[in-house]
Amino acid sequence: MASKTSARVRTTSSNGNGKHSPEPRLSQRAPQIQPYGTLRHLPIALPDKARSGSCAVLNEILADAMVLYGLYKKHHWLVAGPTFYQLHLLFDKHADEQLELIDLLAERVQSLGGIAVGDPRHAAELTTIPRPPDGAEELSVMIDRTLRAHETVIEKVRAAIKTTEESEDWGSNDLLMGDVLRRHELQVWFVAEHVVDVPLISG
Repeated sequence: MASKTSARVRTTSSNGNGKHSPEPRLSQRAPQIQPYGTLRHLPIALPDKARSGSCAVLNEILADAMVLYGLYKKHHWLVAGPTFYQLHLLFDKHADEQLELIDLLAERVQSLGGIAVGDPRHAAELTTIPRPPDGAEELSVMIDRTLRAHETVIEKVRAAIKTTEESEDWGSNDLLMGDVLRRHELQVWFVAEHVVDVPLISG
């Protein structure tokens, strides 16, 4: 019975009479329909120069967000010590929030007619966040590395806010100021408070 069914499927797939086939169409090859770094026209009343500039800076920040997401997940897994539970949860929460920013940034690039960075290997080429060692580090080093990564991104976001203001790309400007910058600043605060040298009980 199985062999008859298989033969019947093959016949349907190859008879050339225009009927649909349940067989997967594997090994499909075709040119890109839109290369990275190009724009397609969308009627949003924003000049190509402004859209192109915004896509470039947004993709850089998007790449940083992808790397920072990975950094938070790594620290979430490898954190150890007396504050393990609190930081294990905090790092995971921050990773989820970076994931939300990734989606917002990528969708903004697409809404401008660009192509959002999607491959982690591409993100690694664009990011300016230094790569950490592959192994485990002490908690204080993890926190310092995370804070420095945030500062790197925040500097880039502040510059992008000025750029999008000058080009009157208010949609990107609002995203960068209202979502990205404020989220990074809040995450810095929460992480930095874990390395303040304040005793639990004063004598």
